[in-house]
Amino acid sequence: MNSKNENLKEQVLRASGVNVLKCMRCGKCSGTCPAYGEMEYHPHQFVYMIEKGDIEKLMNSPSIYRCLTCFACVDRCPRGVEPAKAVEAVRLMAVRKQDGNRLKPEQIPDMLDEDMPQQAIVTALRKYRK
Repeated sequence: MNSKNENLKEQVLRASGVNVLKCMRCGKCSGTCPAYGEMEYHPHQFVYMIEKGDIEKLMNSPSIYRCLTCFACVDRCPRGVEPAKAVEAVRLMAVRKQDGNRLKPEQIPDMLDEDMPQQAIVTALRKYRK
């Protein structure tokens, strides 16, 4: 693994606090995931890819935005691995990446309608504006 991949892996592990080596790839986390059918990489695959250092591939996958962060995978894991926290860490890295934001502030006015709560606008700006 090259130093860039190793650095990204260390950032994800530090940010998430997840010990990916505890995963035995039983798939129980994926079996309970309500977004399973929408994801390119399922929770147990996600954890394994982090272990291998395939962070760039994960950052470019739509799977990180499909995760509902419901923590069903965390509850189901017999080894205490927390795949949802790992997904959140990779998602945060992707959002923080230069020009990697999914939503830019200038796009928000096009999405507004009279039923949208003001808090949604503030949250969008806090989450995606860099």
